[in-house]
Amino acid sequence: MPKTQANTDACAAPANQLETKARAWSALFSEPMSDLVKRYTASVFFDQRLWRADIAGSLAHAEMLAAQGLISEQDHASIGRGLAQIASEIESGAFAWKLDLEDLHLNIEARLTQLVGDAGKRLHTGRSRNDQVATDLRLWLRGEIDLIVGLLGELQRALLDLAEQNAEVILPGFTHLQVAQPVSFGHHLLAYVEMFARDAERMQEVRRRVNMLPLGSAALAGTSYPLDRERVARTLGMVDASGLPALCRNSLDAVSDRDFAIEFSAAASLCMVHVSRFSEELVLWMSQNFGFIRIADRFTTGSSIMPQKKNPDVPELARGKTGRVFGHLVGLLTLMKGQPLAYNKDNQEDKEPLFDTVDTLKDTLRIFAEMVGGETDPASGRKEGAITVNAAAMEQAARKGYATATDLADYLVRKGLPFRDAHETVAHAVQAAVAHACDLSELPLSVLQGFHPQIEKDVYEVLSLRGSLAARNTPGGTAPAQVRAQLAHHRARLAQ
Repeated sequence: MPKTQANTDACAAPANQLETKARAWSALFSEPMSDLVKRYTASVFFDQRLWRADIAGSLAHAEMLAAQGLISEQDHASIGRGLAQIASEIESGAFAWKLDLEDLHLNIEARLTQLVGDAGKRLHTGRSRNDQVATDLRLWLRGEIDLIVGLLGELQRALLDLAEQNAEVILPGFTHLQVAQPVSFGHHLLAYVEMFARDAERMQEVRRRVNMLPLGSAALAGTSYPLDRERVARTLGMVDASGLPALCRNSLDAVSDRDFAIEFSAAASLCMVHVSRFSEELVLWMSQNFGFIRIADRFTTGSSIMPQKKNPDVPELARGKTGRVFGHLVGLLTLMKGQPLAYNKDNQEDKEPLFDTVDTLKDTLRIFAEMVGGETDPASGRKEGAITVNAAAMEQAARKGYATATDLADYLVRKGLPFRDAHETVAHAVQAAVAHACDLSELPLSVLQGFHPQIEKDVYEVLSLRGSLAARNTPGGTAPAQVRAQLAHHRARLAQ
């Protein structure tokens, strides 16, 4: 066909026709997009998960347009009816997603127009896909953050239950992976409760900055229509702590900002750091060289060649997935670092790493909460823990590394010896214990008194593992009484 004829046909095409052989969004173009470019630029097969947020944003926008007199009440009603049908179709799997329509926004708009006619075409008044996708992403991520905070709470409660069961169990505390001092196993687990509590706090802080409305910024410069953005913000629950509408205040920043996605990914990465540290300890504790715990078979796998093996695949894989989440954070930082204002097509690449980060974090937290806390037995109604603790192996390991040496030094300080002198004296006592192949608590009193004459019989209580534990009865310490106080504190916090 001659080019002039093609132009004539294009000019004669119906206005705003979304499904043409040319570009779906405009009659400006004189030739169709190549199939390769369609596949390369399309996002519909991954961004469709934003559909609930897209429909919620469209409903709020339509309600505001009607309130402002920019569309009729009849159009508003038609839009609401059409979007409800689309939601039903998507939920049932009957909705036909089309590659030609590039993304979820145009797919939904095309179907809406098919269902309700011109009313569907009027929905886009005063908005652009630029502010629309930014709003969708924020609405979706807000909901996912709420789910993640809930999962972090479940994991903390599971850890609290396990810590409460093991408040009196003695574990060798390590520095440099060398036996350092005895600690309560419950106290050790509470360290992770603290970490995951901070993760939840960070998520809630990120949520505050996510929960801001870009809609009404249009493509980049705002709009000439008299939109009531504050009304839309209130409808969507995008309000600050005082209940006031939370708006993105600069239209250029609103459509191009992805700080919130990067900040979430950073918080998710920190959370995965904590999961990974816990995973490393579970792997070590489960190994035959430690033998501190057993993880239930449903969370382990075997070997294809070594029939005796039970492998801690869940914590190992979580440790590996941490690197995956880190990679997404670096990818998003790199994506944004060279973009001029305002929106650029680069930002289409923000979704897949963000989606995968959310999925990975949610799945990891969910499986760890179940692995630590166990499953509820339908018959008894009780939870059956997936981690079995070998308290005897833990205590035996704590006896191997002269874990109460610091307690002996503290004992001498209480007798009036300067700490540095006490430290030196105890080092000689440890040398003697090594030479005799025994623990400090097994050295005869006469030998200990050879290092300092003020050492008396009461030293053996100090040198016992339980005495060492009980002595650290200050806030934040490992004494069982302090562990129970912290358990009560965290339970009260999580109940709020």
